[in-house]
Amino acid sequence: MTEARTGAPPGSGRLALLIGGIVVAIALATVAATALGGPGRHVETGIVVSVDAVSLSDVRGFTIRTTDGRTVDFQIGHLENASSFPPGHLAEHKVTLVPVRVTYVDENGAHVAVLIEDAT
Repeated sequence: MTEARTGAPPGSGRLALLIGGIVVAIALATVAATALGGPGRHVETGIVVSVDAVSLSDVRGFTIRTTDGRTVDFQIGHLENASSFPPGHLAEHKVTLVPVRVTYVDENGAHVAVLIEDAT
């Protein structure tokens, strides 16, 4: 009796499925981390209630009030989008009450903003 040979080693189909599953799991984890702000990152959304600034170009920190009534203080870190959302723009958000979405990391007990966006 002769067997038809496909050229693929036995069990290679299961290995391909396993590798494909691992790739899909990694892709889903990456998408989830990005949607949630990335590894070690957190996101808060609220209206700006105060801005600690010497001038529009020298903003040191700010505070937001979330929809559930919490106030959250932030220091300004190296902003990834400073050219599209300069820190001085926070003063306008304080006046207009347009909410902001803040992506931040915790460093030495402080929330350090790394990305600020309009939340609308």
